[in-house]
Amino acid sequence: MIEKTYQITEKLLNNGLKATQNLLELLNAEAASLKQKTDADAISALATHKKDLVAQLEQFTKQLGQVLATEQLVVSNDGIKAYLVKAKAAGINISESWNYWNHIVRLSQTCRTINEQNGASIALLSRHTQRSLQILRGKSPLAATYGPDGVTRNELFSHTLISV
Repeated sequence: MIEKTYQITEKLLNNGLKATQNLLELLNAEAASLKQKTDADAISALATHKKDLVAQLEQFTKQLGQVLATEQLVVSNDGIKAYLVKAKAAGINISESWNYWNHIVRLSQTCRTINEQNGASIALLSRHTQRSLQILRGKSPLAATYGPDGVTRNELFSHTLISV
């Protein structure tokens, strides 16, 4: 059975590698945009494109899972390795697929790290923006919230400092 599914697996791994490489490039572009403090629209466009690539990678994972299920394996690093070992035992040259998978694993780890760093940068920029708005408005976030008794909380310094 593995002889019939191996060609599909090799194509899937090749496509998965290309999608992972594209995601890495996109994450690096996002990191560069965040360092340059590019406008929010550019970062939003990158995020939309990133979402599309993640959807492609999810589709890749589902398709790979279907192929692995034919051999009673699950989608995991161990599952892929077991599949490739079975293919090698069946006399199939797995060197290219093995390289694809190893690249996908390494690039995925790098993507995860860069994405976490980008997320932290976005969180810091968001906090900075919120603080700036609070200063301009002269109100803390508690001024617009309700207490346990249903009454709005007022703070000592909730008056407007600057009016624009």
